Amino acid sequence: MGKVTFGMMTSLDGYINDRQGGFDWGHVSEDVHRFAEAEQKREGLAIYGRRMYETMVYWDTADQDESLAPYFRDFSRVWQAIDKIVVSKSLEKVTSKRTRLVRELSADDLRRLKAETEKDISISGPTLAAFFMKQGLIDEVSIYYVPVVVGGGTPMFQDVWQTLKLKRLDHRAFDNGVLFVRYRVLR
Repeated sequence: MGKVTFGMMTSLDGYINDRQGGFDWGHVSEDVHRFAEAEQKREGLAIYGRRMYETMVYWDTADQDESLAPYFRDFSRVWQAIDKIVVSKSLEKVTSKRTRLVRELSADDLRRLKAETEKDISISGPTLAAFFMKQGLIDEVSIYYVPVVVGGGTPMFQDVWQTLKLKRLDHRAFDNGVLFVRYRVLR
């Protein structure tokens, strides 16, 4: 049985995008991308909310773009190889390989998936993660801190209902200023 993880790239003030919904301030160097690629290989299943899926579906065909650096194309192939579930009531269909659309995913559904999956399960999207966090189902939180303050936008942690205590498990500083930190959720 793998772990259920929640990971995002955020500004130092905790936002996954700015007030306009933009993310052009992300500092994704080759080093960060290669690290994220290795992290992705730990996953057996990725679960996305609609907005995160609409952002990530780019990787379903990015490997075909010869103008992209090899590390972008390599990440694309790793993303394509992972099974994905998109949880959305408004999305009509999914277009990526190895992806299925569900209208809802209950806590019991996630418990069942966790019992059936040997590798880790990642949750991407702050709204979706908040639901599972309230159920006590998130085992680890990973954050790529980008050295920028945006002053508002979509917060990584939404609808926090109680203090969430974490223990640092791992960290890595990148030359471009990004800091990766992995935490275990203490119960």
